Amino acid sequence: MSEYGANSLKQKHKSSAWMLLLNQFKSPIILILIFAAVLSIFLKDAADAVIILTIVFISGLLGFWQERGASNAVEKLLALVQVKATVLRDGQSQEIPNEEVVRGDIVLLSAGKNIPGDCLVLESKDLSVNEAALTGETYPTDKLSGVLPAETGLSQRTNSLYLGTNVISGTAKAVVVHTGKETEFGKVSERLKLRPSETEFERGLSKFGYFLMEVTLILVVLIFVANVYLHRPVLESFLFSLALAVGLTPQLLPAIVSVNLARGAKKMAKKQVIVKRLPAIENFGSMNVFCTDKTGTLTEGEVKIHSAVDVEGKESDHVLLYAYLNAASESGYINPIDAAIREYKTFDISGYQKLDEVPYDFNRKRLSILFKKESTHLIITKGALKNILDVCSTVETAEGKASPLRGGSANAIADQRQKLHQQAEDLGSKGFRALGVAYRDFNQDSFSKDDETNMTFLGYLALFDPPKAGIADTLKELQLLGITPKMITGDSKAVAMSIIQQVGLPEPKALTGSELEKLSDEALMHRVQDTNVFAEVEPNQKERIIIALKKAGNVVGYLGDGINDASALHAADVGISVESAVDVAKEAADIVLMAKDLNVLIEGVKEGRVTFANTLKYVFMATSANFGNMFSMAGISLFLPFLPLLPSQILLTNLLTDFPELTIATDRVDKELVNKPRRMDIKFIRNFMIVFGLLSSIFDYLTFGALLLLLHAQPEQFRTGWFLAAILILK
Repeated sequence: MSEYGANSLKQKHKSSAWMLLLNQFKSPIILILIFAAVLSIFLKDAADAVIILTIVFISGLLGFWQERGASNAVEKLLALVQVKATVLRDGQSQEIPNEEVVRGDIVLLSAGKNIPGDCLVLESKDLSVNEAALTGETYPTDKLSGVLPAETGLSQRTNSLYLGTNVISGTAKAVVVHTGKETEFGKVSERLKLRPSETEFERGLSKFGYFLMEVTLILVVLIFVANVYLHRPVLESFLFSLALAVGLTPQLLPAIVSVNLARGAKKMAKKQVIVKRLPAIENFGSMNVFCTDKTGTLTEGEVKIHSAVDVEGKESDHVLLYAYLNAASESGYINPIDAAIREYKTFDISGYQKLDEVPYDFNRKRLSILFKKESTHLIITKGALKNILDVCSTVETAEGKASPLRGGSANAIADQRQKLHQQAEDLGSKGFRALGVAYRDFNQDSFSKDDETNMTFLGYLALFDPPKAGIADTLKELQLLGITPKMITGDSKAVAMSIIQQVGLPEPKALTGSELEKLSDEALMHRVQDTNVFAEVEPNQKERIIIALKKAGNVVGYLGDGINDASALHAADVGISVESAVDVAKEAADIVLMAKDLNVLIEGVKEGRVTFANTLKYVFMATSANFGNMFSMAGISLFLPFLPLLPSQILLTNLLTDFPELTIATDRVDKELVNKPRRMDIKFIRNFMIVFGLLSSIFDYLTFGALLLLLHAQPEQFRTGWFLAAILILK
């Protein structure tokens, strides 16, 4: 403990209320307003400062209140459940808290136990571990002692156990080699401490803010120089130019964004969706690529039987009966495959008497049971296909005859074996995992594993993890909304291709983890666009895929619920997890679904686009109107012997005209704005601002002409008339 520290993953520090409040005031637009307020105070113009700071404070409080409430809605997600581990110390078995487990500890494991650290297996008996949260594999992983090459992939390390996984069955003795942050779980968790990458929506707002800063700077300099050249008072000229520049900024944009996001968050909460990071709502609107894992998201995450087939590929009740006998009679650990066989179809096996059993182990990868029926004895074996074929000398044909696998002519045997392997490959190409079933007649009441010889191969069990009900319709609707679904999984290419075809994605193109490893970042950036299935990938490769998609110009959403998904969730523009996910995945996500229903995503996308469209409405209205008015006053100021408006009047005009626009958050949005993803286009906003701003200036100059030429207004009358016209008529 003193050398390596506690065996725990330190939680990310939760931002204090003050830090969360300060974060509301860091955008370029807010900084412009704060700078203007400070300068006004320095120049002893308190009225301007009060107006500006009031606007900034109100918008900041709105954002703080909503984000604080959303963050408090999610519990402390990284904390691991405090459990105890059984270790050998001083030759004695004892239970200690997981936190106190250190390197070198010998841990004793049994069914239901969590792995307290990354371990190396010393001894094992029928050990099966659920690593789905770490590797994404649906099926339990067999573990046994041994030495493997250093380059062996994470999911193929059969001699290793990992923190965050748990024992399904069997027992083991293992030595702890890594604890806490040095574990595979810890490495993922440490990456989450990095500052979250800026989202697409935040990037758009930043670009818009910097664009306004450029325009503001140019405007301040030009107007100030022009007024000084015309021998106006320097201080008054500077304040006037500054007021015009600040007047150009959409002062309530932060408040509009906050109100829009707050409304979106509340609507999502009613649909059992907790928004942890408010900008993620509008990122839904811009998202054009949606990536997801397979297990438990596109599929049910359960092992099921598709069929039992003979060597000709035809469905066979004979094969299924023998598999059922084996599964229903085994007395070892609870196995999801055996459970699936028992649930698939029930047979009357009352005529069979179980005599003996050789349990499954991970060297043989077979389970054999001896039965007696009337005067005959029968050994039935099922297991991994290769290991079953290794103990078979004959194969039962569709006609019930035995064809030799050994001892016959070389050509006939080769053809027969090729036929068996081809049938297995055909099942694999359809996305099924194939198990073998075999039998042999016997003449004794007991047997051992040495008697697993000269067996007759009977057929195959086809296993699969079925797609979720309605998932195909959900993915089609996403495509209709202009979003391209992509699957990223650690499962095999054949299974991944099968699932993606079953859920209705057209012409899937796949890229495996080994192929991805050979690609440079630049090459991957081009490949990811056309690839919609990424199979056999490692956890760090998921993150690399997400980053490549973002570099290719996409706004990327990612849904995952396992430890292996956390890095990808963190890298995505929109990280989505579910309430049942592991803690580290929920911590990395921007949005947590309280119900694992992808249809909620559809509503989220639509809500995001409504929010985005309403935000842009304010941007268009405010920038064009403000630019037009400021351009008009800047121009007329060059010809008048007095300032057309006082600085405080300019700022007050913006406040009074912008405040009613807070109701834009509740505005309706045209369907065409919801049917496809949209992004903040600075060039379009600039052109819109200039064209409609200059158009509105025509009416401004007509008003100026009426005040000066028809009404012969004095300076105070001109300012009052223009102030009222700007508020009541022109805006």
